[in-house]
Amino acid sequence: LFKNCFGTNSICEPSRAAILTGTYNHINGVTTIGAHLDNRRENAAKILQQNGYQTAAFGKWHLGEGPEHCPAGFDEWKVLIGQGEYFNPVFIENGKSAQRPGYATDIITDLTMDYIRRRKKDRPFFVQCHHKAPHRPWEPNHIHKTLFQNDQLPLPATLFDDYSDRSRAAQEAEMRIDIHMQYRDLKLIPPPGKSIKDFIPHPENTENFFLVPEETREKVFFKNSRELKIFKYQRYIKDYLRCIASIDENTGRLLDFLKDEKILDDTVIIYTSDQGFFLGDHGWYDKRFMYEESLRMPYIMRYPRAIKAGTVIDEITTNVDFAPTWLDFAGIPRPDYYQGYSQRPLLNGIIPDDWQQSMYYRYWMHLGHYVSAHYGVRTRDYKLI
Repeated sequence: LFKNCFGTNSICEPSRAAILTGTYNHINGVTTIGAHLDNRRENAAKILQQNGYQTAAFGKWHLGEGPEHCPAGFDEWKVLIGQGEYFNPVFIENGKSAQRPGYATDIITDLTMDYIRRRKKDRPFFVQCHHKAPHRPWEPNHIHKTLFQNDQLPLPATLFDDYSDRSRAAQEAEMRIDIHMQYRDLKLIPPPGKSIKDFIPHPENTENFFLVPEETREKVFFKNSRELKIFKYQRYIKDYLRCIASIDENTGRLLDFLKDEKILDDTVIIYTSDQGFFLGDHGWYDKRFMYEESLRMPYIMRYPRAIKAGTVIDEITTNVDFAPTWLDFAGIPRPDYYQGYSQRPLLNGIIPDDWQQSMYYRYWMHLGHYVSAHYGVRTRDYKLI
């Protein structure tokens, strides 16, 4: 378990570029969503492929489409268009589009297992199983739609943050659960004249105000604006966790498959995400800010042949350290241009004398939630934004 792994730019596309290239975004060119990765650039998959690895990518790519941006360095790839859809998603499969019936998380896992099953067993492999979930608009699989239905989940301590002691950037960001959620986000039926992509109103005076959930089609009234905000939060967090439930089940399914293939303990398994996420913290959803909830990346690695069970890494690591770590496990030298370093010594209890004592963050994008561009540095104890 890596307790202090951080994204150097907490938004999908830039973080994915940093993970794959071992470089910061001002070097790899993917500074914002829409600044796609030039696939002529070297990446870890290309290097592994050149060194005899079978390589494949399934699921969310989100680094651009077309000849200049599609996956490069992969023997086989079947990736979603953009963010993709939760149900019956369309994949670009080695250059051709194909719609696949079913739920995205199940499909991506199936594609991953099918490739591993077909692999040449005398050669090593590198496979990316990248789920769409739990990205907005948080559409759970049908089998999980009633999960937590009768529960009131705990509220974040800062759900009702009024931003009075925070910066102007925090006050102006458009990702508040109370006023920036759309009808489609919370599976509510919009009133006549409104679209599913319109913001849900949040009046201070809730008298005669109501919302209509899709599943009941019955009006829900509210005593006050606080109760309305709690209602919105509960709708949001339950669907988010329902999407996570599918990831949990499919991760277990993949591990069981590797065990059946008799390669579970011979495979380095990495479970992570491209950034953190606000789950009602500070009243927000989404990511982008250099706040801890957004900055931190979940990161678990399993490889019992080299990692003792229960190992906890407290040192600072970042997403640019992923690629050199993969190459290190494959016995491939770290390229000189890499800006990240292998985490493997940390797994053996060795902290290199020159290991990073701080991490650098840079967020460029302003549009889409209007989170102001900012940069900062975080050490073990302090943060400057």
